Amino acid sequence: MKATPGNHFLGLTDPALTAYDTSKVVVQQLPYEYTSSYVAGSAKGPAAIVAASEFVECYDEEIDTEIVEKLGIHTEEPLNFEGIVNEEAVGLIEESTSRLLKDNKFVVSLGAEHTVTYGIVKAFVKKYRNLSILQIDAHSDLRQSYQDNPLSHACVMARIHDMGLTICQAGIRAQAKEEAELIKSSENIHTFYAHQIRTNPLWMDEIIGPLNNDVYITIDADGFDPSIMPAVGTAEPNGLFWTETLHLLRQVCRERNVVGFDIVECAPVEGSILSEYTLAKLAYKLLGYRFHTP
Repeated sequence: MKATPGNHFLGLTDPALTAYDTSKVVVQQLPYEYTSSYVAGSAKGPAAIVAASEFVECYDEEIDTEIVEKLGIHTEEPLNFEGIVNEEAVGLIEESTSRLLKDNKFVVSLGAEHTVTYGIVKAFVKKYRNLSILQIDAHSDLRQSYQDNPLSHACVMARIHDMGLTICQAGIRAQAKEEAELIKSSENIHTFYAHQIRTNPLWMDEIIGPLNNDVYITIDADGFDPSIMPAVGTAEPNGLFWTETLHLLRQVCRERNVVGFDIVECAPVEGSILSEYTLAKLAYKLLGYRFHTP
């Protein structure tokens, strides 16, 4: 059953598929935007993705099933960040995510700026002690501080690196020298640049190889090429394309225990639905890969 856009993920109306108590999956909306450094507007991204998802077909021809029928997907109201920034915002996200994990939900987070991932991972690492991170992104996000803020979106993976977690980055093609030096010096960061992916037929195996069994996936919308993902805060050419990204995600789900994921940094463009619709479909495809048993 479908609803008007913006109410529930996929536009669902059947309480049997949307009730919190019976849903295995919970979509949380995190419209936190405080440190955007180029094109602003990512605070509108989570709601735009949920609204666009109404037009995503529930049947997935690739896995030949309607995975939502097996899972149930509850959509939380957007978290309120009015007057809340930096440490307080990260703490609120950690608290919200911890509540969902305590109830044994598979958490899908739709975020504004990438900073939200830090709060999410702080919650996940309490439940999954050997957690590792797969990051799809145009940027390393490994600066120690950006614009005098260590909790900037440009620093999120540096904060996660501070937690001692293994990080595998895919599609990176824009970074500062200090980030490149950190990657070279750290045993916990494994970066696969976009130009390397284009020339290495074993790139998926090499990205997945260092990951521990429990994997959290964070997907920055600008990891995709701007030709298929124009509505982002900081677009970079030579990004990942749809099919190769799906191949990577499907293989990760086959070989590792994916415990949750987020999609961040969609800044909707008036008059276009391409980016938010593509990200809504990406979220549903990833749920299918995670929970479908061939």
